[in-house]
Amino acid sequence: MVGVNAATWGIAGLATFGVIARPWNFPEFIWALVGAALLVLLNLLPWPDALAAAAKGTDVYFFLIGMMLLAEVARKEGLFDWLAAQAVQWSKCSAKRLFLIVYVVGTIVTVFLSNDATAVVLTPAVYAATRAAKVEPLPYLFICAFIANAASFVLPISNPANLVVFGTQMPPLSEWLRYFALPSAGAIATTFIALRRTQRRGLVAAVATVDDMPPFTLGAKLAAAGIAATAVVLLVASGLGRDLGFPTFVAGTAVAIMVLLIGRQSPMLILKDVSWSVLPLVAGLFILVEGLNRTGALPSLAGTSKAAATASPQITSWMAGLAVAVASNLVNNLPMGLIAATTSHAAQVPAHVTGAILIGVDLGPNLSVTGSLATILWLIALRREGEHVAAWQFLRLGLVVMPPALLLALLALAAVSS
Repeated sequence: MVGVNAATWGIAGLATFGVIARPWNFPEFIWALVGAALLVLLNLLPWPDALAAAAKGTDVYFFLIGMMLLAEVARKEGLFDWLAAQAVQWSKCSAKRLFLIVYVVGTIVTVFLSNDATAVVLTPAVYAATRAAKVEPLPYLFICAFIANAASFVLPISNPANLVVFGTQMPPLSEWLRYFALPSAGAIATTFIALRRTQRRGLVAAVATVDDMPPFTLGAKLAAAGIAATAVVLLVASGLGRDLGFPTFVAGTAVAIMVLLIGRQSPMLILKDVSWSVLPLVAGLFILVEGLNRTGALPSLAGTSKAAATASPQITSWMAGLAVAVASNLVNNLPMGLIAATTSHAAQVPAHVTGAILIGVDLGPNLSVTGSLATILWLIALRREGEHVAAWQFLRLGLVVMPPALLLALLALAAVSS
């Protein structure tokens, strides 16, 4: 049994390394699938159980497909170009003002549409804005990655991982805001200050004026209306305690079909440019987590967590938040959320300990490029635009941005929980 467990953890570690380092420039999903396949081929995880584990991500798949369809329709119809021109005009030739505008918009999109939407929908718009403004894009593009995690626990819908961590124990919205409003505000403000200071050298150039405003076409209006309607649908679904994936899928599909019919366009114009590779990546991560669950480590961790929470709940809250934050960068926060949910529900830890775990899952990934699914989606969006960010480059910035935001958020949670 020890050898089997060691093999499982070894395969999970190999897959994680592949996702982070991308040896030979193979896409992230290849390494996740290789790890999942090895678990099945070596009889470490029966294939029916592997399929059942992958099926647990159905809601996430629906959510991502819906968001990616909305983003691709918006990009094809010129919505991002129009929004970019508006943002550049509002900046009044000030790079610092443009930086603030992008940060505020990124916060709003994350809060009401989720962090994955910020990565998928906002990143192309911000790139278009920097192209129109004729400024260095990376200082503004970094906003999309970092605010996607920093603002991802303002509301339950701000991050699908929130629903994974709490599961059926999701608190009412009023209680959620009581716990997380102050920590979220602290994380958002601290992240802005850190980004603003680290990117100050890139914010000295003047922003160019936009001479020819791109048209706000009917297709762009439909895409904008679809994104707004999706935000409303997500809020309603969250308030009713329903899954978010299928409503998002329906909204994205409906908008895509409507735009294609009106424009008499082929569906392949949209489908061929959707980043489908993210779906097998998520499936592979779910299978790897199930493999780790079979090692017996998670039930043991649940027992330890229960004893620690009983003896010293405040210290356990801090330790859990910090440990989960670091671990999310090693295994990605989506599987880490599943692991944390399994252990915390089994241990029946206090609400503020679960809250600290959620903050670690949501905010911790601002340390590395593979810490969260949103950051991976951001990387994919960047590559489509011809931009590349190395893992060490993101880590160097993450070491400055993430720790103070995490510590302040956990301190605020401790204050409101006492």
